Amino acid sequence: MFAGTKFAALSAGLFVLFLSLGLSAAKPVQCDASIYQRVRAPATKQDATVELSCNLTLSPGDIITKRLILSGAAASGTVLDCKGATLDGSRGTVNFSRPSILIRSTKPGNGAWSAPSDITVRDCVIKGAVRLQGLGTNGQAKAVKASSLTEDHTAFAQASAPANILLSALTIVADERVPLYIGPGVTKVRVEKSTLTGQSNGPGLYLDAESAENTISENRFAVESPREQIAIDGSARNTISANTFDNPVRGGIFLYRNCGEGGTIRHQKPQHNTISGNMFEYRRTFLVKPAVWMNSRNGLRLYCFRDPAHPFGSSLSSQDFAQFNTVTGNRFTGATPSLIWNSDPSNIVTGNSGQ
Repeated sequence: MFAGTKFAALSAGLFVLFLSLGLSAAKPVQCDASIYQRVRAPATKQDATVELSCNLTLSPGDIITKRLILSGAAASGTVLDCKGATLDGSRGTVNFSRPSILIRSTKPGNGAWSAPSDITVRDCVIKGAVRLQGLGTNGQAKAVKASSLTEDHTAFAQASAPANILLSALTIVADERVPLYIGPGVTKVRVEKSTLTGQSNGPGLYLDAESAENTISENRFAVESPREQIAIDGSARNTISANTFDNPVRGGIFLYRNCGEGGTIRHQKPQHNTISGNMFEYRRTFLVKPAVWMNSRNGLRLYCFRDPAHPFGSSLSSQDFAQFNTVTGNRFTGATPSLIWNSDPSNIVTGNSGQ
């Protein structure tokens, strides 16, 4: 009896030690049948979402109309394997205009931000959108704006946001919303072997302010949009390689910094990005916007002067500062590398080829 009591106390002590060190006591387990059935049940206004913190494997024929949300550190390590199943947030469904998959940080009460990491989402057909968010949904969110008034904003935003997320073999069919939004401070996301299509009122992929070190590789971008396919907005040290851009007449990849929008100071500059080995395929050459455009805005927005006066970031200067980027080895069909626009000598533009 006494020995058993001591063993129980020791086990409890070790568990507390694990928590105090910030370590996970166990990897996520496979979701049980009840969670799978709840995910598969049709979404209603009263039951529209499922929070996931366990590994979920779907069946190829599944059509999921509920939103799947992975929140905070509790969701770290989770694997969502759709096996070709469809997550349907399209027009007419309960969750239309909301992301079908949301990976987000949380902030319980007045505590510290809890950020998820090491999450894998693969082999899904998504009629709607995927969103990753840290301090807020976008650069104008309340907590993002408040943090932006401090000099260490970039580091804080990144420490508070999801990291090490793998999005693999997805087909995302947009309907109005940006199909893939990587929010402020999100780092080390890998998007690979996926297709982004459908119709969006914004870019196909948005890399928002203070995000960094993301890899976008071996994807197909074919989103019908009035804007560019990839927006690099104050995002740095990303690698965009071996992707195919299908007739990107409204723009391929634009690098800029959204100065002062919503009163938020943008700190990080769109620098040290590598854009290499991509294929830009054009079916027409008239009225075409650049395939790659570094410094695409440079203060030419009315909201550039809406951020408060501080001696840093976009408050100090509304210029984009898209510098020290490398654009190399990209190929063009139906067009030429003249569609790469660069206004700063620090950027390296070399070895690009086309007709």
